[in-house]
Amino acid sequence: MTMSSVLIESEDSLPMFDFSILREIRKRAEMTLNDLSRASGVSIAVISRLERNQSQAEVETLYKIGRVFGMRATDLMTLAEAPLSNRKEAESYDSDGFRFRAVRYANANCLMGEANKGAIVSKPEIHHDDHEICWVLQGALRVTLPQETQLLNSGQSIQFDAIQEHTYEAMEDCQFMIVHIRKDKRY
Repeated sequence: MTMSSVLIESEDSLPMFDFSILREIRKRAEMTLNDLSRASGVSIAVISRLERNQSQAEVETLYKIGRVFGMRATDLMTLAEAPLSNRKEAESYDSDGFRFRAVRYANANCLMGEANKGAIVSKPEIHHDDHEICWVLQGALRVTLPQETQLLNSGQSIQFDAIQEHTYEAMEDCQFMIVHIRKDKRY
């Protein structure tokens, strides 16, 4: 038997979804199996088999369980399919006197930035229709939006709709964090 055939065999034996994540969700909600069964209408036996990854769930079952936790069936399927973590390496770049280190994920981008006094950047990132949060860790930063200007000092933050034109100006040497969070497009 070759190494590649061993890998193929072991991959084929893996379940398509790992619903053992349900146990963690249930415990975080401080629910027993009985509590979840009553709230969802799904039997304790079915929930228990799912949590032990001994069976695959039907969509209707996921729908019923998901509603208890304020989730969609597809949310539970995504959690069961995806790895529990996603490790990324930071990328570095400069933009008009601002230095950034960034990590990018499907639904959020996180940027650590620093700038010397006097640096100004407009459109510091190409945006989708995101929410943007800027948190000043040291120094002072002026954020200019179409209808307002905010001076942020160390420890202060602002959240705004990132699709708006905006400019960052370092009022002092500063360090800051910017987070772009994708807007939910459910409707």
